Amino acid sequence: MARYDDIREWEPNLDGRGVRVGVALARFNRDVGDGLLSAAIERLRALHVAPEAIAIVTVPGALELPLALRAMAQSGQFDALIALGAVIRGETYHFEVVANEMAAGITRVQLDTGVPIANGVLTTNTDEEAEVRMTQKGRDCAEVAVEMANLLRSLAREGGRR
Repeated sequence: MARYDDIREWEPNLDGRGVRVGVALARFNRDVGDGLLSAAIERLRALHVAPEAIAIVTVPGALELPLALRAMAQSGQFDALIALGAVIRGETYHFEVVANEMAAGITRVQLDTGVPIANGVLTTNTDEEAEVRMTQKGRDCAEVAVEMANLLRSLAREGGRR
């Protein structure tokens, strides 16, 4: 990334100490969801997020994630959230409806509440594609959650200074 001496720039901060993270997991396609969750939790711990600062809720499927995430965001208990699950293409248009509405709902919750949400809901053509991607996606979501929580804290703290 280019550096500019005359422009204020915030560096990514992946120090999870003091960061509170909520995870919402869709139970549909459970094996993939469990793989995503395991990778996310492992990475959160590696980033020094305390186990007592992590909470997990489960919901039936991807369409229920936005509502659970909204409740979690509005609770004031979390600095960042992670949405996990898998929507795997079938032979009907249902895949597009679920994938699009779930993603739009997660984005809306994030923007409406100001709580960052790492979207780790895989949308794939096959189970095999989801299984190949689940570990890296779970890790990525942990990093996104910690980085965004730290960025928003930093911006709020330093907002009036220039």
